[in-house]
Amino acid sequence: MTTTSAVAFERLIGIMDDLREKCPWDKKQTIDTLRQLTIEETYELADSITGHDWKGIKEELGDLLLHIVFYAKIGTEQNQFTLQEVINGVCEKLIFRHPHIYGDVKVNDEEDVKRNWEKLKMKEGKESVLSGVPKSLPATVKAMRLQEKAKQVGFEWENKDQVWEKVEEEENELLEAIASGNQVHIEEELGDVFFSLINFARFLQVDAENALEKTNKKFISRFTKMEAAAKEDGKSLQHMTLEEMDSIWNKIKQQ
Repeated sequence: MTTTSAVAFERLIGIMDDLREKCPWDKKQTIDTLRQLTIEETYELADSITGHDWKGIKEELGDLLLHIVFYAKIGTEQNQFTLQEVINGVCEKLIFRHPHIYGDVKVNDEEDVKRNWEKLKMKEGKESVLSGVPKSLPATVKAMRLQEKAKQVGFEWENKDQVWEKVEEEENELLEAIASGNQVHIEEELGDVFFSLINFARFLQVDAENALEKTNKKFISRFTKMEAAAKEDGKSLQHMTLEEMDSIWNKIKQQ
């Protein structure tokens, strides 16, 4: 950390100390009350990243940094840990998990780094290669992380054509489930289709979560434009046929 960065960080710590002592709202906060706010801040950062909004990224990183300092402050008050211990802890972890930088281990590429990372985590006492994936992660992100972790021990298809065959296999099983009318089975097979498509996205080097979010944003943009176009014609979507709406939709797509 440069001198300038260190000074800025110390300034934030000082402000946090002041707020915790003097501000009625900040004094009342606990790790439980901050939890949901931290989740919201994380999603706001994710939104800025998806939009490549660098100004937003800078602001949201600041908000998250504040939360980190806040949790450390509470941890110190509860005699659980200090901010210094938090920082030193991650420093030691990074040094241990990068023996190709701080030791004599040789690596050829980033895949070697990932494999070594998982091996070192197992040495730290992890019971499963899949441990460390938070239970509360959104399902799409969790699927990506599970697949990435399984890959590090060789549980991986050789090429994208094999993965696409799996997608088609799962789609056929879904169609069979739909034909059976068994709703539980339908849900299970649809989940398998999603999981296999996310796997295919990995082989295409596409972030499935980000791709879907971009589609969400595109849908919102087109739908609101369709609402505006209908309003200009003195109509509302509720009183239009699907064909009429589809006609406007296609014009918007062409734009």
